[in-house]
Order: sequence, then C-alpha cells, then structure tokens
Amino acid sequence: MSAERSFGMDHNHYDWSPFTKRGVLHWPEGARVALCVIVNLERFEWQAPEGSFQVAALSGGVPPPRFPDYMRLSHRDYGHRVGIFRVLDVLQKYGIKPTIALDAFSAEHYPFLVNHCIQRGCEIIGHGISVSQMITSEMSEPQERQYIHDSVEALKLHTGAAPAGWLGAEYGESAGTPQLLSQEGIRYVCDWTNDEQPYPMKSPYGELFALPIMLELDDVNALWDRHVAIGRYENMLKEAFDVMYRDSSESGRLLTLNLHPWLIGQPYRIRYLDAALGHMMRRKGVWAASGSEIIDWYRQNPPVV
Repeated sequence: MSAERSFGMDHNHYDWSPFTKRGVLHWPEGARVALCVIVNLERFEWQAPEGSFQVAALSGGVPPPRFPDYMRLSHRDYGHRVGIFRVLDVLQKYGIKPTIALDAFSAEHYPFLVNHCIQRGCEIIGHGISVSQMITSEMSEPQERQYIHDSVEALKLHTGAAPAGWLGAEYGESAGTPQLLSQEGIRYVCDWTNDEQPYPMKSPYGELFALPIMLELDDVNALWDRHVAIGRYENMLKEAFDVMYRDSSESGRLLTLNLHPWLIGQPYRIRYLDAALGHMMRRKGVWAASGSEIIDWYRQNPPVV
C-alpha cells in the first residue's frame, strides 16, 4: 500500500485525530472506561517451516536459541496447560468477558482449550498461524493473503465461527495487512497501539476499526522485555486505569490489556493481576466487554461532536 502524506501522517491507513478535537464518546449506561482483556493462546512450534519468521529474541526462553528449543517451547506450553485456567478464573471472578487471541496451530492441536474457552463465553479472534510464523514485509501479497486466509479458516473449522477481530503474532504486520484482513472479513484489528479509544481504519472492502492495546501494559513487554518488577506492574495497571478514569469525565476511554498465560499465569504473579483488576472493577462506571462488543457499540454510537 503506497503512502500518501497528509496532516500528521505518512501513511493512509486512517486519519490522524488529536484527542482534543474529537466528539464525545459515550459508553453504555454512562460508563467512563471500557475494559477489554485479550488473552493470548499462541504456540511456539518445535520446528517452524523453512522460510518462516519469528522475532529474534522471542520471549519465554534462554539465549542462545538452540534446536530443539525445548525450554522456550515448554515455558510457553505452561500457558496452555496451567496458566490459562488461572487467568480465566480471575477474569470470571470480576465478570470480565475475555477476548482470546487464538492462533491456527493452537486451534488445531488443542481442541479441549478451544471448547473450554467457548463454554466460558470467550470471544475468539485471529492470531496468525503460530508465534513461530508471523507476518512480515518480506512476504509477497499472495503469501500474506494465504497466511491470513489459512488462519481464519482454521478458526472457522475448529471454533464453528469466523473471527471478527485480529491480533497479529507479535503484533506483526506488513504495509498492506489491514486491508488484507478486511478482505478476509475481519472487522477490527488490535495491532495498533496509538490511542485510548477505538477508531475507524480505511479499507475498500468494508468497515474496519482499530481496537488499540496499551503496549507498555502488555505483560510480555513489561515483565519480560523491560524486566519490570511484578509489584510495580500491578501499580502500573492501577495507575494507568486511575488516570484514564479521571480523564474520562468528558469522553469515554478504552483500556485494552494484552496478557499471556505462560507469563502472568505463573503462581507467584497471578495475585498481582487479581489485585489490579479488582481495583478497576470496584469503581463505578467500568464496562468490561469483549472486543466485538466494544467495536459494535462504537460503530453504532460514534463520538458526538
């Protein structure tokens, strides 16, 4: 997708919009903050296909990488075997409907987890093929289109429904990913981390929206990549929420958390997540919703000038 320069922009995926120049966003029943919690179920493959790409310093293991990288694989597999249940229990405790970012590999090989998430009322969104195979600008457009198609078809087959949303493996995108996702029927994308409200994106194939994640509160970004102490992480979640709640007196805010069960689901970390979410949910005017619920509301009730 060729870039077209415009005010505040050097690409044409969406219009630049300073927060102070927007209309007022009203959430359901006068809520001040919409809270969305995305839980990643992503598989690190024993041996990824030749030519596939993954982040060089992928979290969860100990350098240097080796084959088989059993430490990274088994560390991340902890999330599928143990951590996911702890995380879902905490979310259920506070009435938070999870949005599960599920890759094709996990959908195919973990039918118990797929059914478990569906039975618990989770929304399931696309998350690529696996964390070992992510979208990059090195892909040709036909290759990327096939990658997205295969990911979506795997979720249709194993969950019984087409995903409405998408979070790329490791936030991976090429210059044309949003439009290719829209062409495949995706209605919202979580890879863009630049706002505290949803916003419309541009696509010739239908409506497409961004559901921005708060990147610095992503547990991998904070706890693994930046080595934030777990107690400090709890306070970061609380402090971010408190400021957004204060600032929402004039227009609604969105706090989207991105969590990984292999990391935050560890027995010595889970209570910090519990405490932070309890702090948020005890406040009046917090709407805990899935990604689709938030985007559907925003679409039908855009900011009022």
